[in-house]
Amino acid sequence: MTISVENPIFVVEKVSAFQKKSEDKTGELKLDGGFLIANMATEDNETFLAPEMNAFGRQFRDYNDAESERQKSVEEFYRLQHINQTVDFVTKMRAEYGKLDKMVMSIWECCELLNEVVDESDPDLDEPQIQHLLQSAEAIRKDYPNEDWLHLTALIHDLGKVITLPQFGGLPQWAVVGDTFPVGCAFDESNVHHKYFMENPDFHNKAYNTKTGIYSEGCGLNNVMMSWGHDDYMYMVAKENGSTLPSAGQFIIRYHSFYPLHTAGEYKHLMNEEDKENLKWLHVFNKYDLYSKSKVHVDVEKVKPYYMSLIKKYFPENLRW
Repeated sequence: MTISVENPIFVVEKVSAFQKKSEDKTGELKLDGGFLIANMATEDNETFLAPEMNAFGRQFRDYNDAESERQKSVEEFYRLQHINQTVDFVTKMRAEYGKLDKMVMSIWECCELLNEVVDESDPDLDEPQIQHLLQSAEAIRKDYPNEDWLHLTALIHDLGKVITLPQFGGLPQWAVVGDTFPVGCAFDESNVHHKYFMENPDFHNKAYNTKTGIYSEGCGLNNVMMSWGHDDYMYMVAKENGSTLPSAGQFIIRYHSFYPLHTAGEYKHLMNEEDKENLKWLHVFNKYDLYSKSKVHVDVEKVKPYYMSLIKKYFPENLRW
């Protein structure tokens, strides 16, 4: 499904060397010729401006400050994730959680449950997750007022993190959050803390350690097993419960943590044409997902009626989780 943007205006700001690298690698997937990590303005010049520093006074997605206690815990998280996310593990998790037999509840009830979750893999924020959802959704709503599906996608994109709660199986955080990556093929060096993959059993498996591994070029991401976590789980929940979100929205939910693709520009050899079209929207979304994180809270009760109307539009009242 192809969706058009109504007259976006792209304003190019100063970018880091890493962002410039990403621009070069994903150049053919730019939206309307604009630089996707730059700030985007609307006709009235009211726009979401990406801050230079996160809530801790550091650059966003900075994994290199070894002296920071939070950075040490984030690195330990990725050590465990990279060692344990294997083809066998992902296969088992998809079978188990694909049953959708953990709970029956509404989208908003799940949003409220997310108040109990703090993402240990995120170096940029330690706030309850519902605030991140509303912050990103409200920022997108301001810049793209007519794309209501995108507002709702932002609201629900992280709901799958509930699988770390006891009533959903209490999975360890390394099996729930963090950057995602394909399993069944070589682990690209663009993955953060790549060195820990050497302890992953699949790293030494000849069937899995080539560029394409068990896949083929252009096979489509839908045919690729991703490391297990909240992205794939929430995608399964949306799809199996008959959500009418467009293809781009479901793609964002499933691959928003796939930073090696949408930021570093790797793994593109596995994409098909539909993936390339949907990636344009993921690039738009990523700016708001990453840079809207703040300690300034959104008034939940004030915005709730709007999002409840979108939930009713795109989802059934109750879902199997």
